[in-house]
Amino acid sequence: MAVRKIVQIDEQLCDGCGECVPSCAEGAIQVVGGKARLVKDQYCDGLGACLGECPRGAITVIEREAAAFDEGAVADHLARPGARPAAHAARESDAPAGPLMAGCPGTAARQFAAPPAASSPAAGAASALRQWPIQLHLVSPLAPYYRDADLLLAADCAAFACGDFHARYLEGRALAIACPKLDDPSGYVETLAAMIRESSLRSITIAMMQVPCCRGLEHLAAQAMAQAGREVPVRRVIVGIEGNILRDEAA
Repeated sequence: MAVRKIVQIDEQLCDGCGECVPSCAEGAIQVVGGKARLVKDQYCDGLGACLGECPRGAITVIEREAAAFDEGAVADHLARPGARPAAHAARESDAPAGPLMAGCPGTAARQFAAPPAASSPAAGAASALRQWPIQLHLVSPLAPYYRDADLLLAADCAAFACGDFHARYLEGRALAIACPKLDDPSGYVETLAAMIRESSLRSITIAMMQVPCCRGLEHLAAQAMAQAGREVPVRRVIVGIEGNILRDEAA
């Protein structure tokens, strides 16, 4: 078995409240014997979406030898009665086409009507993008546009879901995009830490979708600040899957 990131639950700190259970889209955590426990290593993707849900601070992400994350096994696990976290169970009325793939609730197929367009939309609205590249694997943390900048760390899907993303969030900010669910996160913390430490970022705005896997962006930013040894103001924006802003606040 290879060494990889995986969730660890401190049984001494855990009080069995179960707040972490619905935040794990893969159903890797269950309360057994009055304590939250990792059901199987192969169900845990190691992204740590459950970290912020524990009021006791009993959950951490560590590196140890563990079976590889197995999406097929997760799909089989969630198909069993009672295995799917109740707070994330898809309602049939919300997913008329059925799930695209089992596991992450963010992949459930949903259709909704777009709001009516403005009667006089601005013709050819200008892009607020002022740099390239933008993908976190490709950017240089020492690029001039990150120097003393306000960083927008955005989930890949956020710009497509939020209709006024450029005007509302990108304008005046340097950009880095990532998908905590599908990307290989190797080097992400180091890149962000270098931006914070070497390029003297002034602030970070995290724009993420409401699906649990997007919480990984928050953890990347927190780990980067810890590694850089410097805190910067963080603003958290949560975009709903219908494009509405569910939350916009200081983290």
